[in-house]
Amino acid sequence: MIDFTPIARPLISRRARTLRENALRLREIQSKWLEKLISRGRKTEWGERHNFDKVKDYESFVAAQPQIVSYPDIRAEVMRMVNGERDILWPGRTRNFAQSSGTSDGKSKYIPITADSFHYSHYRGGADVVALYLDLVPDSRIFSGKSFILGGSFANELDLPEGVRVGDLSANLIQNINPIVNFFRTPYKKIALLADWYEKLPALVDVAVRRNVTNISGVPSWFLTVLKLIVERKGASTIHDVWPNLEVFFHGGISMEPYREQYRHITDPSRMRYLETYNASEGFFAVQDDFDARGMMLETDCGTFFEFLPLDQLDSPDARPVPAWEVEVGKVYALIITSCNGLWRYNIGDTVKIESLEPLRVSIAGRTKHFINAFGEELMVDNADKAIAQVSKEMNAPVLNYTAAPVYAGDRSRGRHEWLIEFERQPADLAAFAHSLDLALQSLNSDYQAKRSGGIFLDELTIVPGRKGIFDDWLASTGKLGGQRKVPRLSNSRQFMDPMLEMNARS
Repeated sequence: MIDFTPIARPLISRRARTLRENALRLREIQSKWLEKLISRGRKTEWGERHNFDKVKDYESFVAAQPQIVSYPDIRAEVMRMVNGERDILWPGRTRNFAQSSGTSDGKSKYIPITADSFHYSHYRGGADVVALYLDLVPDSRIFSGKSFILGGSFANELDLPEGVRVGDLSANLIQNINPIVNFFRTPYKKIALLADWYEKLPALVDVAVRRNVTNISGVPSWFLTVLKLIVERKGASTIHDVWPNLEVFFHGGISMEPYREQYRHITDPSRMRYLETYNASEGFFAVQDDFDARGMMLETDCGTFFEFLPLDQLDSPDARPVPAWEVEVGKVYALIITSCNGLWRYNIGDTVKIESLEPLRVSIAGRTKHFINAFGEELMVDNADKAIAQVSKEMNAPVLNYTAAPVYAGDRSRGRHEWLIEFERQPADLAAFAHSLDLALQSLNSDYQAKRSGGIFLDELTIVPGRKGIFDDWLASTGKLGGQRKVPRLSNSRQFMDPMLEMNARS
């Protein structure tokens, strides 16, 4: 295949410069996008209800819509959009929806993907990833081969109007992608959109081993499974023996930390790079712009206006988020968005930590509902990911997947955390692994350390080893097995843990 990188580089490099310049004009760029969004929103039922015709700036926007909304607040409007109604949350008719994880009432979420969000957010964000990567790697030959994109599928659970599609974000993106891009990606659309993961996985491997892949994009946990199968199929030592021109993994969805050491074993580390992205169902929000910097640079001109809600106001009816230009370094916030898919001051359920201001970089701290605070310990997913990555490396016990939940105090016992861990290679001493993990969590989280101090309030965590494939089986039982589906890392209840433990015991 001809290397098209030199042809694409001049065009893409201009975009990289624009991104870096815009990042230093944060308030100006974000204010302009809010103005554009409000202008479009005036033509909707939501905009009329909230008097968007009177909104002139951020302050008047907050006055017009003081409340922060979550999915249950707009479920009725979204379902009307799914059923074909126009001009509800965004002008015109929306034909694509990203099916996302269920809410507290157990129902799935259907996030609108409007034509504008395809154009200004998801596809623009994807192009920005490549632009920044080429800016960082002058000798890249990324367009000399294929991009291997691991995605999901469409759902069949709804009786949909003609032309309306509901499924994983990745399925919607693959289905609607510019045909020219298909020349540079694999697998074929027919395989990429297969719904049955057990059918899809061998088909992916069959195609991938015959391609010249230069870059891969997807969720770290799922891609690890695919890459191992490809290496095994070819009898190779590393994936670079199969794809000698592979140079970068664009990853997102979950933290890379628990998997980084395993990727070192199946790649040639001297030839492999990693770039983190923040592409959610609700929009493309951030991308790593520097290999050495912590966090991802906020995409200030990709169709989204950002607000940040201090965590101590999360459940307050008088919550007062701050705009992007008023955040504080080192602080963790819930992310609130207003975007070109018709989400207005919407809490997406993610928490982010502010890593720097110029440019504004964020790291994903976890989910607003995926944490453990049963004993005042405020353990976040970010803490758990770092701790398990550290200990699994130290004890040479790679972890494939994990989840954790509280065990509440009994009459004669203190509370503790219980972890279900699927190891690729189980540690020789499971108790020692648990002890080291407990110490690592204490070093990363002062609240957890305080509750563990002296064993007065909280006992040392315990680990249940998971059988091979337990998390895949659990995801399949929920109807959510696939490349874009994620295991809940932490839960403040046992709603996930108990069914998993029951399945684990049955094997």
